[in-house]
Amino acid sequence: LKKDSRWEAVTGGNLDKSERERLFDEHIDHLIAEKKEAFRSLLEEQRDVPLDAAFKDIKKNIRDDPRYNKFSSSDKKCEKEFGCWLRDRVHQARAQYRQLLMETKLITHKSLQMIKDKEGNHMEEIEEVLCKDSRYHIMEPLNDDRADILMSYLEELERRGPPPPPTASEPTRRK
Repeated sequence: LKKDSRWEAVTGGNLDKSERERLFDEHIDHLIAEKKEAFRSLLEEQRDVPLDAAFKDIKKNIRDDPRYNKFSSSDKKCEKEFGCWLRDRVHQARAQYRQLLMETKLITHKSLQMIKDKEGNHMEEIEEVLCKDSRYHIMEPLNDDRADILMSYLEELERRGPPPPPTASEPTRRK
């Protein structure tokens, strides 16, 4: 490095050793973040990766891609990053499923009581409406989790009670 003309600018310039080390560490962190982002984009490109996928199943499809080898030569490190990526996807899928539940007009504060009283087949009606949306199907591998989220949402709605009338929250809209 000392033969490089830029070395003199760094050592003879205004930068002390701690500042040079800080800049070097920032640069290394930036390079690591770029490799991690490239690896995650490789994972995103994989079609139909279920939310309960195992790394060994996905590895077959991605091991020949240069982004896989550039990220790390260690399978354990790649597997760890895959686990983090998958957890992020599961978290996102759960949030999207909750959003779907909020958007479903059939689900009200009375729904849980109707299910408990077995009035008709309200649960089947709810699931029939939900299954028309892709956010419901993405959660298929986590079916128990999907049911838990639905039940907790129904309990939350029942606990909150009926929503306030629209005019109660926006008095300026009254005429």
